[in-house]
Amino acid sequence: MKNIYVGNISYSANEDTIKELFEQYGKVNSVKIIIDRYTQRSKGFGFVEMEDENEAGEAINAINGLDFSGRNLKVNEAREKRY
Repeated sequence: MKNIYVGNISYSANEDTIKELFEQYGKVNSVKIIIDRYTQRSKGFGFVEMEDENEAGEAINAINGLDFSGRNLKVNEAREKRY
């Protein structure tokens, strides 16, 4: 399984539209757009979890820099949060 960071997401996009975008490259297990707890608005980034490592790599290469809803997505392998 591969966790993918997706940045610069349009505020009008939702988890379903992001899932549809990534499903073109393989099975998507989950999509989570990060929401500001005070304003309840998207923070403009999120994470996609894909089943297959190869499909995830293909999706990262294809979608990184893609114009999606007027914004160029920044897509790369998610790194573990360090404290």
